[in-house]
Amino acid sequence: MTPAARWAAAAQILDRISAGDPAEKALTNWARRSRFAGSKDRAAIRDHVFDILRCWRSTAALGGGESGRARVLGRLMQEGIAPETVFTGEGYAMPPLSDAEKTAGRDPEGAEACDLPDWLFDIVNEDLPDTIDATAEALRHRASVFLRVNGLKTTRPEAQAALLDDGIETAPHPLSDTTLEVRDGARRITQSTAFQSGLVELQDVASQAVVDLLPLSPGMRVLDYCAGGGGKTLAMAAKLRGPVDAHDADPRRMSDLPTRATRAGAEVTLIANPKGPYDLVLCDVPCSGSGSWRRAPEGKWRLTPEQLTDLTKVQSTILDEVVDLIGPDDTLAYATCSVLKRENEDQIDAFLKRHPEWRCTEQRRFDLSEGGDGFFAAILTRGDR
Repeated sequence: MTPAARWAAAAQILDRISAGDPAEKALTNWARRSRFAGSKDRAAIRDHVFDILRCWRSTAALGGGESGRARVLGRLMQEGIAPETVFTGEGYAMPPLSDAEKTAGRDPEGAEACDLPDWLFDIVNEDLPDTIDATAEALRHRASVFLRVNGLKTTRPEAQAALLDDGIETAPHPLSDTTLEVRDGARRITQSTAFQSGLVELQDVASQAVVDLLPLSPGMRVLDYCAGGGGKTLAMAAKLRGPVDAHDADPRRMSDLPTRATRAGAEVTLIANPKGPYDLVLCDVPCSGSGSWRRAPEGKWRLTPEQLTDLTKVQSTILDEVVDLIGPDDTLAYATCSVLKRENEDQIDAFLKRHPEWRCTEQRRFDLSEGGDGFFAAILTRGDR
């Protein structure tokens, strides 16, 4: 496919997303109908689609409309690409721009310049008045790819060398001693020997740094209460060099965890009904995902005020549920991949008011400016430690 044809395909997919299709479904359906497209074509089209999703409102403003065609025009303007090289009308390219299309756009302002819905712009502005511009701008760009080095099997230098053998260039990242940031060859990771043999796992650096905060030591009885895919479960097992129990309200989310644990050489047990006492319970609760919208940009356009309210209620409920699973002098760890204060500091304050016997010994925000996703973590105990 020519570069112009790739942009035309992206415009078609964006129209399907505007009509309500999830991005992954729209991309998959297009690929199934377009067997002529090679892997490089599909990768380039995917990049175009997700770049525009991150800048959904600003591309529409610049392009003068909400069609896929208009948003592609807006993106070309953002990237400094001459539109006439894409809207050529040749082959599978989009038809040339009309005079009206050429003059329809305008500069985005306010919430659309930040690429946030109006209601969410107000919340972020309230929660993060000093950093809203930097946070919103970070969410408009692609996230880096990070790997967690599995300490059960290797060291960071050894993993780095093994990856390089497969053409994957990496560098350490200062936020966590277990992290490698991928500099080149990210699309080859899952096929690499280092990945398939369990030397490394895909995991954001801030997610790894959250695990680094936890007071883990060998011999502890540990529960990952909202395990999901199990990234933090495996990271804790590597820190402990011992077993970790994993639970999730929807066990289907953990379906790949046994396979991942086997590959990593980690001892993980899936638990339907956890029984305490545990020395540490991690609650990486369901949240808006606002800290990871660079990776999943659809989230900020699909989220509603009602859903955010429901999520904060779920978070409170989970905190209240787990207190009886924790020993009298032991640790409750709370985490989100959210940048919103109401899902983070406000939740901890409310929990401490409901449970005055508990205290918070540490809170930490991992800002997008630090290189990884936006994360929050709090360590709580009802003992004297």
